[in-house]
Amino acid sequence: MILNLSAEFLSRIQFAFVISFHIIFPSFTIGLASLLAVLEVVWLKTKHPVYIEIYKFLIKIFAVTFGMGVVTGVVMSYQFGTNWAVFSDKTSNVLGPLFGFEVLTAFFLEAGFLGVMLFGWGRVSNKIHLFATCMVAVGTVISAFWILAASSWMHTPAGYEIGSDGIFYPKSWVDIIFNPSFPYRFFHMLFAAYLTTAFVTAGIASYYLLKKKYLEHAKIMLTMAIFFVAVLIPIQIFIGDSHGLNTREYQPAKIAAMEAVWDTEKGVPLTVIGWPDEEEMVTKYAFKIPKFASVILTHSLDGEIKGLKLWKKEDRPPVKLVFFGFRIMVGIGLLMLFTSYLGIYLFFKKRLFTSSNFHKWCMIISPMGFVAILSGWVVTEVGRQPYIVYGLLRTSEAASNVAPHQVLFTLILFFIVYIFMMSFGVFYVFKLVKIGINEGDWNSKKEANLKTSHVRDVFIKMYSKV
Repeated sequence: MILNLSAEFLSRIQFAFVISFHIIFPSFTIGLASLLAVLEVVWLKTKHPVYIEIYKFLIKIFAVTFGMGVVTGVVMSYQFGTNWAVFSDKTSNVLGPLFGFEVLTAFFLEAGFLGVMLFGWGRVSNKIHLFATCMVAVGTVISAFWILAASSWMHTPAGYEIGSDGIFYPKSWVDIIFNPSFPYRFFHMLFAAYLTTAFVTAGIASYYLLKKKYLEHAKIMLTMAIFFVAVLIPIQIFIGDSHGLNTREYQPAKIAAMEAVWDTEKGVPLTVIGWPDEEEMVTKYAFKIPKFASVILTHSLDGEIKGLKLWKKEDRPPVKLVFFGFRIMVGIGLLMLFTSYLGIYLFFKKRLFTSSNFHKWCMIISPMGFVAILSGWVVTEVGRQPYIVYGLLRTSEAASNVAPHQVLFTLILFFIVYIFMMSFGVFYVFKLVKIGINEGDWNSKKEANLKTSHVRDVFIKMYSKV
């Protein structure tokens, strides 16, 4: 039966599979590079060895994930030509330069300073090394900037014209890059990467606290992560709300699928959970909060939301994937919010470093940021369907004219290789965590350092005063 699937469908599965693996790594390295820069700044200011020991531990994990991100990302550029030749032909004048700018301004910056960052200790001054770390961190953000600009243009195309040959031509690069959905999509993704890194850091710190190892390092890592999340989560919620308003304006069908709204109406209830039935066009077993969807999406009790019945069946996105993907993302975000403020409560109760139940919970939730990012991308990309360039080019019209068995063969090959790579990468990162932090002379000078006048981490100072 699988041999009867179309090349277009198999190409969609293949690209979704590859990009799902790839996005895990840059979403982590974006946040981790910035954390490394912060740690090095604090170390240069305080000269307290614990910060540089955390840095040298985390940079090993950064090197592994950065390398895997590069390897998994290379494949996608080939897929544009092999599986999506029509899409590449029609949009290359617009998207090609954006991808080129990403390589020239971001990848070269990262690659140029990564060697100094990894191997420059003792070979360059501390300030030059900090500069290299900051350049790598900036490079990861610039990379996200260009990739999100390209992705956002496919959702809210602007600054283009379509020639008589059906090919997109640029008219205004400012409008192309800063298209209507770009600011919301960029900052939403950037903050999601920071939150993901914070929870991984909290999970590692909690593991060490449970094992009663590297206690000073773990306390600083956990405290930084918890306070960082507590500040960032409300901002992320605000960005997400603004993104939702923008999506309602430019992609109303996606909003209707996210909330499983079938009929256009005012004062729409929020469906907390249910089972969207696309054949009967109803949501079964629904638990609803009256008018709350209108409040969220229009900021009005009587705001109107367009229903899916306004669009023909072939013009609607797949509802179930969008509906459940959105709820997984939001649910994880609420868990993160709960975790951060519970952590702050425990901090001021002087129980943050002794509550084994909280540490176990942090270990459980530590990978959830990746799940939220993947769920968010499912909502974003599946919700755009049936278009690859929203409203202008259908996905079914963009695929290459290739035999299904050829796509199936490469899909199976990618599956085998990527599963092996992921297993190896995860195993190696776990091994690095198990090996632990190289404390250097921290152990021998631990008591002395605790009694000196070194400037301690601001959160630890707060803790000592409570």
